[in-house]
Order: sequence, then C-alpha cells, then structure tokens
Amino acid sequence: MGERPVRAGATDPTTTIGVRSGPPVVDIAGRAGFDSFFEGSYRRLVAQIHAYLGDQAEAEDVVQEAFIRAWQRWPAVCRYDEPTSWVRRVAWNLATSRLRRVATAARIMRRQQPPATSPAPNPDHVALVAALRKLPDRQRRAVVLHYLADLPVLTVATELGVPKGTVMSWLHRGRAQLAVHLAESGPGTTRGQNSHDDLPRR
Repeated sequence: MGERPVRAGATDPTTTIGVRSGPPVVDIAGRAGFDSFFEGSYRRLVAQIHAYLGDQAEAEDVVQEAFIRAWQRWPAVCRYDEPTSWVRRVAWNLATSRLRRVATAARIMRRQQPPATSPAPNPDHVALVAALRKLPDRQRRAVVLHYLADLPVLTVATELGVPKGTVMSWLHRGRAQLAVHLAESGPGTTRGQNSHDDLPRR
C-alpha cells in the first residue's frame, strides 16, 4: 500500500506532534513566577526605599526582607492585582520602623551624653582597673562580680559554673595579687600596699 497523499493546505500530523505554539506558560504561583516577579521589581523597589531611607544597604535589607515575606505568602500574593504594591508596602513599613528605632536611639544617646566638662577619672580607680587587667580572666571576673557588682559568693559560683570554694580561693588570691599590682603602680595613684583594703571583705 502506498503512502496516503497530503491534501494541499493540510497539516502533516507528523510535524506537529508534541509542539506547542506561542510562548511557554509560566506557573505564576510557583518558583519561576516568583523569580520573574523579583527580577522585574527588585531594583525599582530598592531605588524607592533608598530615596526614603537615604542608605543603600538599609534599603536593600528591607526590600529583601519584604520579598522573603512575599515568598512565604506567594500563592496568595501572586493573585493580587498589584503584588508589587504589597511588597512595597511591607518594605515601606519596615523602613519606617528602622527610622523610628534610629531616632529613638539618637534621643537616648543625646540624653546619655556626658557633660561638656567631665571630671577627671579618680587615680585610684584608674589604678584598680589597670591592676584588674593583670589578673587571670576567671579570677578577674570573680573579683568584679563579687566586689564591684556586689554579688554573693554563691551567686558568683553559679554565674561562673564552679564550686563555691573555687570562687573563695580566686577571691583570696585576687586580693593578694591586686595588692602587689597596686603597690607597683607607684605613689600618687594609690594609697600604698594596703589599697586592696578598699575592696569589701565578705
């Protein structure tokens, strides 16, 4: 049997099987749809938020956070009439919150600024701080917590995760070493070898 002729104007089925006409269909609710949305909106939104915040890095941070939130809700967000508006609103709210935090921090810093003429540091205090730096780390922490933070020995032991007897030993050795270091600091900054007596005995 010979091949059946194809009529003029007819489509040869062997050339159309598996072929779709037009551009590929993108699943807007899936990752490909989100990626396309991100690529088309990200730079524009960053530029807008940058103009508001005045800081490029901060603008990128808040816009990225807004897109993360959009991705977490993407099946719903992608069906909004203007998904970009939703992301921009989230980014705007985040930027406003950051500006408020910065303004609050600035007010606190202004209130906490030292007076224009600060008194000179007490020489004994300077000498004590310098002497404390010469103690071993955990021994120094024990001395500071007990004598300066006024914590009981048992509380210091709990803070440092050691037995009470260990803390008492550290305190005893710390006082002795402080006496030596303070004596070595020379006259005029301490009251001599007995300067460690300024620390309360408990």
